[in-house]
Amino acid sequence: MGNSNVQAHYPRHRAMRRVLQRFSHLAFATLTDLRITGQENLPAGGPLIVVANHFSYVDAAALVRVAPWPLEFLVGHRMPYAPVWGTWVPKLWGPLIVYRGTVSLGALRVAEATLMQGGVVGTFPEGGNWATVLRPARPGVAFLAVRTGARILPIGLDGLLDFFPSLRRGRRARVTCRIGEPFGPFHATGRGRTRRRQLDEIGDEIMRHIAALLPPERRGLYSDDAAIRAAAAEVERFPWDDAPEYL
Repeated sequence: MGNSNVQAHYPRHRAMRRVLQRFSHLAFATLTDLRITGQENLPAGGPLIVVANHFSYVDAAALVRVAPWPLEFLVGHRMPYAPVWGTWVPKLWGPLIVYRGTVSLGALRVAEATLMQGGVVGTFPEGGNWATVLRPARPGVAFLAVRTGARILPIGLDGLLDFFPSLRRGRRARVTCRIGEPFGPFHATGRGRTRRRQLDEIGDEIMRHIAALLPPERRGLYSDDAAIRAAAAEVERFPWDDAPEYL
């Protein structure tokens, strides 16, 4: 496992996170028809990296509802696809802020320190919710997995795109959270481009595990259907490659 000199005591913000976790249970019980499968795959604890698809800004709340442990979230600096009022709950949680399009070493080091303490880190490998089908993973989650030797728990989230449209119609959205089996650990050797290729390959394996937990039409670039893969290629490009977020 890798070493970290960052002092990050896990878990942080315990009282507030307990309140928000209870609120998530109440909200999903009241506002959705929630179905959770694969709960037998939940490990007793960490070190663990929880990964899921990211189609809606409600996804993080769903992970809080499903996870039995206090999650340290890696979250983007901005939430451009969420309404202003939808950004205050993540701020109350106290996430680890990632500046998209940059290395964000500070957040990654705290996440690494969390895992080295046997903690649990939650992240969305795609790095944003600008599309409704799977895209490639950013290298951060593979980097963390290799550095720490932590196993990875995949979760497929489906139905959250209908959360608010259903409420406007006076209905509860049918939301499904499918929990897969933990996998890993991963190792990578080499430097520079060779190491980046290895991290990308690990990222693809992570996304394939998530894809297996989603309906076929949502699997995007990881679908067995050539037409779905071709359509997904149109939204594959990471929006912050040319316009990174800065402090």
